[in-house]
Amino acid sequence: MFNIVSYVIFLTVSSYITLDVGRRCFQAGKAYLEYLIHDSEMCLTINRILLGCYYLLNLGYIAVNLAFWDRVSSMEEVITVTAIRIGYIALILCVLHYMNIFALYFLRNKLTLK
Repeated sequence: MFNIVSYVIFLTVSSYITLDVGRRCFQAGKAYLEYLIHDSEMCLTINRILLGCYYLLNLGYIAVNLAFWDRVSSMEEVITVTAIRIGYIALILCVLHYMNIFALYFLRNKLTLK
């Protein structure tokens, strides 16, 4: 019973965080990509590809994460385990965000050196 409660809380919160962050990065990333690439059509394509990959990776990780969940036997464990798992999701989102920014920055520098 406690596992199902923790699954529902985890899936709801982590999916919401993933979708909300993805939407916000997609909207804010338009200007950043325009600044880096100077081709609006190419920027939109790259932004959509990044968003799709972002969703697939994060939602896939969330689904796989459930397979490695230990048995939860109290409400205290529900809160602890769910908070830790949601924290991992937030850290992964942060790392992915900065990896994308650095990759695009170095790609632009490489393109401007030619």
